[in-house]
Amino acid sequence: MTDFADGNRITLITRGLEYFPQLEAACDGAQHEIHIETYIFDDDTAGQRIAAALKRAARRGVATHVLVDGFGSKRLGDRFVAELRDAGVRFLVYRPDLAPFLVGRRRLRRMHRKLAVIDARIAFVGGINIIDDMHTPGHTPPRFDYAVRVEGPLLGSIYPRVKRLWALVEFMQPGQEWHNVPAVAAHCAVSGTQRAAFVVRDNLRHRRDIEDAYLSAIGSARSEILIANAYFFPGLTFRRALVEAAARGVHVTLLLQGRVEYVLLHYASRALYGALLDAGIHIAEYHKSFLHAKVAVIDGVWATVGSSNIDPFSLLLAREANVVVRDRAFAADLRASLATAMAEGAREVKRESWRRQPLLVRVATWVAYGVARLLTGVFAYGRAREFN
Repeated sequence: MTDFADGNRITLITRGLEYFPQLEAACDGAQHEIHIETYIFDDDTAGQRIAAALKRAARRGVATHVLVDGFGSKRLGDRFVAELRDAGVRFLVYRPDLAPFLVGRRRLRRMHRKLAVIDARIAFVGGINIIDDMHTPGHTPPRFDYAVRVEGPLLGSIYPRVKRLWALVEFMQPGQEWHNVPAVAAHCAVSGTQRAAFVVRDNLRHRRDIEDAYLSAIGSARSEILIANAYFFPGLTFRRALVEAAARGVHVTLLLQGRVEYVLLHYASRALYGALLDAGIHIAEYHKSFLHAKVAVIDGVWATVGSSNIDPFSLLLAREANVVVRDRAFAADLRASLATAMAEGAREVKRESWRRQPLLVRVATWVAYGVARLLTGVFAYGRAREFN
């Protein structure tokens, strides 16, 4: 069950163009402690900008922590990391990618969260890695993504989880110098009027929390479901929930990636289009640039922004974090942003034209779907039957 807290101020952030100046300013204003978790930390314009802010903070005595994923940030150079550490930034890697040629469940258990907590007073949660919007190899920039800025009682849920994961990673890596940084009191005073919850996915007690939050909202939807997701390959339970919603008259729209990044997942997810279209679900593919969003709006009041895709990697293996907001004004802002994105950069997939695809495309799609199902069965905790 999702635990909501009242009295928050949740501010929608679109793209790194808005996010990085706010994150930099928050780091420059930090007095006690900074925690950043990110799947990708790149040595590009955005990465250098945030790294400089972190160094400034560490040099003035702020306890500054950066946790990156060992696969997502494996290209981050030793010199870049050494400069952070020399400035006093505490830098850890979640599951270093020490055996790049091995494939297995353990290697796929990544830290996919994108979080920042400053002085236990401000948090940023979303899908934006520390990588420049314009850094989109093979794709038209800028990258289209979202995050939220959080102030208020929800910090009481976010801050302890960030501290706990840092301590766990530090403890599990031999040779790391142990830093006993006392937790500061989370600033949980009422900061606004919004009701929100912090929802995570891990491989212990919270394996299904994000998926269950989606399913609960979809199951109670009465008018509209709008989901924008970069990597969409949902399991059977999730698909049935969408189909049942459409059957009871809910207008269901999916905004999905139109450009090919991962060939297998791209074509495997398209194998689901036929059944979804037949059920009356509307599908639009975003072609203007690289879609990286993981957001949803339901009935104009329930909304989520976070790191979790709707695919086996996010729902079955990775550490993820989403904020769920129950607030009409916030939901309206997110819905308006998505509506603009669809109007300016998406093309609707028509049921009739989908049925007229060339035979070779249909065969490739179903082969990809079969391979994706097989890989899910091998690596995803025995829950593969839900993805059939």
